[in-house]
Amino acid sequence: MSDFELPDLKSLQTLAAVAEFGSLTSASTNLGVTQQAVSSRIRALEVRTGSELVTRSARGSQLTEAGMLVAGWAQDVLDAADRFEMAVRALRDARHLQLRVGASLTVAEHLMPEWLVAFQAGSGHPAAVDLAVANSRSVVEQVRAGARDIGFIETPDVPSDLESRVIGFDELVVVVGVNHPWARRRRAVSAAELASTALVVREEGSGTRRTLELALGALESPLVPDAPALVLPTTTAIRSTAASGSAPAVLSSLAIRDDVTLGRLVRVRIAGLALKRPLTAVWARSTTGLPENAERLLLIARTHAR
Repeated sequence: MSDFELPDLKSLQTLAAVAEFGSLTSASTNLGVTQQAVSSRIRALEVRTGSELVTRSARGSQLTEAGMLVAGWAQDVLDAADRFEMAVRALRDARHLQLRVGASLTVAEHLMPEWLVAFQAGSGHPAAVDLAVANSRSVVEQVRAGARDIGFIETPDVPSDLESRVIGFDELVVVVGVNHPWARRRRAVSAAELASTALVVREEGSGTRRTLELALGALESPLVPDAPALVLPTTTAIRSTAASGSAPAVLSSLAIRDDVTLGRLVRVRIAGLALKRPLTAVWARSTTGLPENAERLLLIARTHAR
């Protein structure tokens, strides 16, 4: 067993806040703690990781390349902690009706929280929601196996043996860090150049990756993406890596909206390539149809996702 001691959640939350808000000062303001406390937590995290995470100068502070990577991992831990808290609360409410939901990463991170708030607000009695987050292929497998009452996926590949309904659409965009050559490029990148460029991507089975593959393959002169520069399991890790300028990434517009607004990522125009994908609900075929709670969540999703 490793003797590495995990950092506390407050330190991870602080580093994630520096990454999100761009400076120690802004992080302290948004966390409601002193700048001295923020600096102390960052220093402790640097000692724990053995890496310089933030560079400090008279002009301010910014994350190092290692800092951006660790911030991405920290966000993964914080997201997992949130899911843990949700799961524990659901366990406490086990006497109430339970809804087992599967969701792909983009849906779970950017759409599901709003849906679940509306779901619980409209419920006559508390309903425990068991949410499993996985890539689209895994969500389909869980629904098919009966482990989930309903699943939400973001891939164009919808299995014919399951019931399905399109609830909305999502645009994928190509993004790079501000120091990447494409960030300063005035003319659009061609689909052929995109296909021949090593990208930072999700694993096989990811709806985002599959959408890109299908879009390139559907061109008049079909293209196949080059081997990835890096394969990472989460959107947060991909965003951090792309922001470092090492390689471009293709991500949901939902996932990069704040990064583009704050200037951490730059959208790149791609000529002649449509990267729009359906967001689809899937469930097992049954003579009795969807459970009542699943039907209600589906209605909420269709209303909010469009």
